[in-house]
Amino acid sequence: MTVDPPGDGLSVWLLAFGQTLTYAGLYYGFAALLPALEADFGWTKAELAAGPTLAFLVTAVLTPFTGGLVDRGRAGEMLTLLPLLGGAAMAGMALAQTQAQWLALWALVGVAQAGAMYETCFAFLTRRLGQGARAAITRVTLVAGFAGTLAFPFGAALAAVVGGRGGLVGFAVLVALGVAPVNLWAVVRLRRRSPAARRRADPEPGAMAAALRRPAFWGLAAVWGLIWLNHTILITYALELFTSRGAASGVAVVAASCIGPAQVSGRLLLMLNEARVGNARATMFALVSILVASVCLAAAGVALPLIFAFALCQGMGAGLLSILKPVLTADLLGRRGFGAVSGALAVAPILSSAAGPSVGAALLAAGGTAAVLSASFAMAVAGTAIAAVLLARGQRDLA
Repeated sequence: MTVDPPGDGLSVWLLAFGQTLTYAGLYYGFAALLPALEADFGWTKAELAAGPTLAFLVTAVLTPFTGGLVDRGRAGEMLTLLPLLGGAAMAGMALAQTQAQWLALWALVGVAQAGAMYETCFAFLTRRLGQGARAAITRVTLVAGFAGTLAFPFGAALAAVVGGRGGLVGFAVLVALGVAPVNLWAVVRLRRRSPAARRRADPEPGAMAAALRRPAFWGLAAVWGLIWLNHTILITYALELFTSRGAASGVAVVAASCIGPAQVSGRLLLMLNEARVGNARATMFALVSILVASVCLAAAGVALPLIFAFALCQGMGAGLLSILKPVLTADLLGRRGFGAVSGALAVAPILSSAAGPSVGAALLAAGGTAAVLSASFAMAVAGTAIAAVLLARGQRDLA
């Protein structure tokens, strides 16, 4: 058992800051700049969205490989070097003249995402802090929940001054020059102050095959896939959806910026009620919150303030589920071969994140915002219903 060495608190806060900037640039930057990018590039939403879609596909393919690098003790190098790659790719996008160039640069962003975001950061903390990792990870998620709050106003300010192409350069600077040195400082401190990573547990033969034979595995994959597709579509096109409800551009930016604090509030709510609220109840609360969010956004055409209710419900639900995903996996599938099983389940939300921008663009082209709202609501309903069945069966099995 290891303890949190003196001084490691600063390292954790540094990583939290680094993750906030990473998500602000690589994850939210496209959505924050989308209207300006359309104006500057003259491309359709579908053509622009093909970029982040490809990035997430690359991330999904590379995640097993970067996970192997983590096991070999290379998480720190990825956290330090890959933000430089991601920033360079975003800067290059500002000069892109063709779709091929745009897609190639987004593929590089996908490489950066595969080794510079939550999964790598959390694995690094777990290897270095042992029993202290849980508290450290909680700190990181609480701070990084404000990434969207930073990205949308920052993107709006950049777009107003330098346009979409210039905005890409601004986010590139944020990622490359903001994240890399902060992460490097944290990595060096933790490696000096924390004991070397403990020996990995031996693999458990057959655990993955056994999980794949269980309906609960595929049910969970469906839930995470549907909910993350819902979330990615709504976040990517939040500004357009808000303005379609009648919001002025400034109000739309403010509402989108509220999603991040709502995620943090959901995580704090779970922490404060951990002893009183079980995992099943918390999961259903989160899913119903996302379901209500879609209703609020649809009704905002009549009552505009409901866009803020959407931001609160959507953010709170997504923030809760990001913490509950691994917990629910352990509850329903057990802890045997947990790393491999949870890693396999992570493919579903990653692929949904990949598909989200393009699916959203296709829905907008086919039926406008009404199609987006209807499809997102249907995804939330389906995900909630599947989860309710899984949880009911799981509780009977545990009884």
